[in-house]
Amino acid sequence: MTTAAPERRRELLATAAEVFAAQGYNATTVRKIADAAGMLAGSLYYHFDSKESMLDEILSTFLTELWEGYDAVLAAGLGPRATIGALVTESFREIDRHRAAVAIYQRESRHLVDLPRFGYLADSQRRFEKAWLGTLERGVADGTFRADLDVRLTYRFVRDTVWVAASWYRPGGQHSPEEIARQYLSMVLDGIAVRD
Repeated sequence: MTTAAPERRRELLATAAEVFAAQGYNATTVRKIADAAGMLAGSLYYHFDSKESMLDEILSTFLTELWEGYDAVLAAGLGPRATIGALVTESFREIDRHRAAVAIYQRESRHLVDLPRFGYLADSQRRFEKAWLGTLERGVADGTFRADLDVRLTYRFVRDTVWVAASWYRPGGQHSPEEIARQYLSMVLDGIAVRD
């Protein structure tokens, strides 16, 4: 395989990500990706050896960037509430940068983890769980969060309600990722009911 110009490669991956997100991995053919990119299907093989390699690069790039942000948050020594806030904000920033990859991850990861090439997805899921559960447990232990909080249920709720935003969020829309995170955190951490 010949190494293509990096910019063209990024464009093709962005196109492939949109097609995978819209149609699903199994329903997406190399021809559909090539059509969306305005090229012949055979020309796509100049850049990538398979649709699987495209998907791998899309997901691994997204997760690498996500973990760079998460690791910085986790290393910052913030309290539990601030850590949750920073993790949520970083998540919305990644949805802004990689909306299609997040949608693919949400839709396909449970099927892909069985393929040797995508073993890193299970590793990443374990890291997600450890980061979020550990922060919630720390918050319960130090009194930041309620003592009766079911941390596993809370983790699942927060995880799912944050990441589902990839289905409706559009980069460049009315609200920045930071504003969406602020509103979301206000609802999750402070509730939506008026307090007496």
